Amino acid sequence: MIEESVFFTKPSKAMRVRRLPTPESTADLIRKQIQDRPRLGIILGSGFGSVAKAISIEHIFSYRDLPGFPHAGAPGHAGQLILGHWHGASIVVLNGRSHYYEGFGPSEVTFPTRVLAALGITLLLITNAAGGINPDFKVGDFMVLRDHINFMGMNPLRGPTAPKKSRFVDMTFPYDTTLASHLADAAKEMNLAVHRGVYLAVSGPSFETPAEIRAFGALGADAVGMSTVPEVIVGRHCGLRIAGLSCITNAAAGLGGASQVVSAEEVLAVAQDNGLIATHLIGNFVKRVVHSALSL
Repeated sequence: MIEESVFFTKPSKAMRVRRLPTPESTADLIRKQIQDRPRLGIILGSGFGSVAKAISIEHIFSYRDLPGFPHAGAPGHAGQLILGHWHGASIVVLNGRSHYYEGFGPSEVTFPTRVLAALGITLLLITNAAGGINPDFKVGDFMVLRDHINFMGMNPLRGPTAPKKSRFVDMTFPYDTTLASHLADAAKEMNLAVHRGVYLAVSGPSFETPAEIRAFGALGADAVGMSTVPEVIVGRHCGLRIAGLSCITNAAAGLGGASQVVSAEEVLAVAQDNGLIATHLIGNFVKRVVHSALSL
């Protein structure tokens, strides 16, 4: 595992023999292969991979070919950076992510987000699969994130900070209200009801206990998952405007009846079953962003 501070600390004599990647150096490598500068980034979580098939692709990179990128190993995460166009927008898509529970450090998990920022994006949509805590949520519903709770036991900004950036980042508005409204309006256009709620992130990989879910609900959480929050924190550190979208793939532990068993297979299957709806929803969102006053 790469130590969390290597991207921002002065290299030792031993490290100078082999220069470690930075977000800027990896972005430069990508930039040489593209014509347009993307302004919108999308991170595809579990089951959202069908979105990638809707894009007019200009170039695809495997994460294994991008210096500094951790290799996505979770089921349903292709591990590709895709550049292309969709509804008139030049976009960059991370088709899959790496997770803290896979053993990667916080700086490794969020390195791709810093690369997107170095490429010049200003807007970022982050998606995930989540367990529903709010009793009004049903399996297959979507939730637009309005806030989050970090229960992962870590913060990706811990340690040496990036050059010319403050260590302390205001998180009063982690999710951009205008982008959230575009997501809600995109759903309304489809006659698709979406919720707005609070996402709580845990480290995983074990699923939560019923007692934990009751505690999370008392804290104000509407859904729970194992990702997204590190990327949001780093995205805000980079000055990005962020929207978040969850697919509710299961009732959280203790809320699905006496015979409930929560499994990764169920989570992925439900997310994939809703893939076409997610693609249509995100496509409508992209169209609305393109035709809004937001700069792309």
